[in-house]
Formats: sequence, structure tokens, C-alpha cells
Amino acid sequence: MTASYPAFQPDGNGTLARIGLIYIASSIVMDAEMAAMSAPGVAVHTTRLKLPKVTVEGIEEMMRSPEVEQAARLVGSAPIDALCFGGTSASFLHGTAYDRALMAKLAQWVPGPRVTTASTATLAALREVGAGTVALATPYVPAIHERAIRFLQENGHGVVRHAHLGIDSDHALAEVPAEQVYDLVRSVDHPDATAVFISCTNFRSAAVIAALEADLGKPVISAVQASFWHCLELLGVDGARPGYGRLFDRRLAPGR
Repeated sequence: MTASYPAFQPDGNGTLARIGLIYIASSIVMDAEMAAMSAPGVAVHTTRLKLPKVTVEGIEEMMRSPEVEQAARLVGSAPIDALCFGGTSASFLHGTAYDRALMAKLAQWVPGPRVTTASTATLAALREVGAGTVALATPYVPAIHERAIRFLQENGHGVVRHAHLGIDSDHALAEVPAEQVYDLVRSVDHPDATAVFISCTNFRSAAVIAALEADLGKPVISAVQASFWHCLELLGVDGARPGYGRLFDRRLAPGR
């Protein structure tokens, strides 16, 4: 005889996918936005590392720290399906080879789960939407912003217009209101830009992507959105709630 149970409430269990996220200790945006985008059955499990300051020197100090390996191994001790390094500037800081080397280290430290970084995911997302030249919006200081431009260019994405906010405090990055992010992205759009990229995983973006795409008539890719999408893509899981951009709509299109 089959037991009969009452209806249970959703509990966030990762029956479809469990994503392990390595994220900055002082940051609050990425794991919250990934949770907002997650359909039932997708769970995000976060481990953290310290970032002294959002400058080239501060990021380099963080990436030299043994905390990177420790964080990876900690979250990798859970039964995760995918592992994402959730730092965009930390993964593109010294170019594509640097990002690939980080990917290799993550795979070595945590064998088993599919691995990505915010920068690797961004390039995959831009390919997915067929982007060529792009516009770029970041909250970074000039030195990091210039590295973002260089990373995109060395991967075949010319940057036709760009702007940055010059913020070097991680807490301040997360405090930029969605309305200001929206205005910043609109200001960098250009007729020759085939897509717009919003960099930084502690910079709000999820709430404005759909509205921006409706306004600009082109794909808008953010580092957080791309990271979440790429984890699902690597696992072959349709696990996103609707309303977070064309990137997910393409995955859900008939025949895909």
C-alpha cells in the first residue's frame, strides 16, 4: 500500500542542480541574484574569500592567498554538480590565459563538478547570443575597467563604447541602485554594439536586464546572469525562472 502525504512546501532542495559558488566575503549581490533566478530544484551553495580592496593590488593579493584553494575545497566537499568562481575582475585581471589557469586549478582542487568562472561564463554567454562588438558598463576603478576592455578585445569583442563608476569599495559596489545601473547601461549603448555587457558580480543587474533589452532592442549580458546561465548550460538543465534576459530565452527555445 502506497503511503499518502499532505502537500509539502518548497524547501530549496537542489533536485535539478546544486551550484557551488566561490564568492567575495564582503559581497552580497551574486548569490542573492542567482537565488532569485533559480527555478525550483536549483540550489546555490556559497563559500567566501576576503578581498582587501577593489583595486588591481587588492585583487592580486586575494588571488595569491591560500584562501582560494581552501574555499574551493570547502564548497567542493558538498555534493555539488557545478562549481563557479564568482569574481569577474579576479578572473580576467591578467587575461585569458590567467582565467584558463584558474579553471584548471579549480578542476584539480575539486574533481567531479563542472567548472566555470565569471569571465569564462561571460565569453560563453556572448557567443550564445551571437555577440560581436559590445558596449561595456562597469562600476570599476579605471585600471580594472581597462583590463575588462582588454579581456573582451583579446577574445574578439571590440568595445565600441564604455563607461565606469570608479568605485573601489566592495560595499559601495552593491549599494548602487538598480535605477543608476539602468541609466549607466543605456548611456553606453551604441548602434554598432551587438550586445551590452555589465561586468562585476557585486553590481546589481538581474532586475534591469529584461527592461534594458526591451529598451535597447539587443541582448544584455551581466556577469552574474552569465555565470548562472553557464552553470545550468554545463549541466544541461533548464533551471532559470523567466524574465532574466534573452540569454535564457535562447536555451528554452524550441529545438534546443
